[in-house]
Amino acid sequence: MMNTIELMTLGFLSEEPLCGYRLRKKMEQLQGYMQAVSDGTLHSVTNKFVKAGYIGETFNVVNGRRLREFHLEEAGREKLIDELKNTSGYNLTNITKWAVVMSFLSVIPDEADRKAVLQRRLDNLESDVRRLYSDGEGPIDNDKVEDKYRRAVLMIHDAEIDAERQWLREELGVA
Repeated sequence: MMNTIELMTLGFLSEEPLCGYRLRKKMEQLQGYMQAVSDGTLHSVTNKFVKAGYIGETFNVVNGRRLREFHLEEAGREKLIDELKNTSGYNLTNITKWAVVMSFLSVIPDEADRKAVLQRRLDNLESDVRRLYSDGEGPIDNDKVEDKYRRAVLMIHDAEIDAERQWLREELGVA
């Protein structure tokens, strides 16, 4: 299973060729300021993917500087589609990672395969996902959380879950 940086690399390159700087900025925009992407991490991923044949690179000179631009190869598109179709684990359950998956889900050419991923997410949301806090040994029931700010976090979280469930049900055509 690919990590989030790897998934975003192939995902953004499926849309257009990009230099490392623009690729990193797109990643940071999608992930938010709390998930900064270092140049070293991105450099490591792009080098690995060039060697694997998932992405290609070209070099141009822009304003006197050598610019390395990446593009998605067919093997990279196939790898991205396979990763998205088989979304599971934290990529399915963690909201930040799920947002990355959703951002590129349209790359999967077959609607039935896209809907299978959405169904897995809905199945996950139908489980007990509302308990966020723990006493160190297990989850605390929401009604036992007393702090008003934590209760606010729970209220916002529950509203987001309800909205996502509604959207997923409509998208999948289920009641």
